[in-house]
Amino acid sequence: MSSYMNLFDRHKEIKRTVEVIEGGIRTTTESDYADLVAQLQAHVSSMFTHLNQHADVTCMSSSLPTLFRNSGGYQRELTLSAKGVVVTETSSDPRLTKAIRQHAEEVSGFVRDGMPAMMRGMMGP
Repeated sequence: MSSYMNLFDRHKEIKRTVEVIEGGIRTTTESDYADLVAQLQAHVSSMFTHLNQHADVTCMSSSLPTLFRNSGGYQRELTLSAKGVVVTETSSDPRLTKAIRQHAEEVSGFVRDGMPAMMRGMMGP
């Protein structure tokens, strides 16, 4: 949890772009700070490992449980870059495409707003 808190605390030092593509998204999440780059890479790599193992995680996301329950129903690719991560996620299932895009919006909110976005995720809309 402390790594999450550090990411939330330093959210203004993270840059994120989301590109809507057919069936999903491509996101780029980066930082100019080497320690944050390492933390972003470790966090996203860990999430991909959990997804591949079908191991659910406790989270502040309303879309992530759907993605974990259906991890075999969509494609995902993680590329580590010098400044962070590039993630591509797609599905031919419209329900999963919607969850993929919703999760991208949630994470973008975390990056934009930090802790308040996490609290909104925990409390609901």
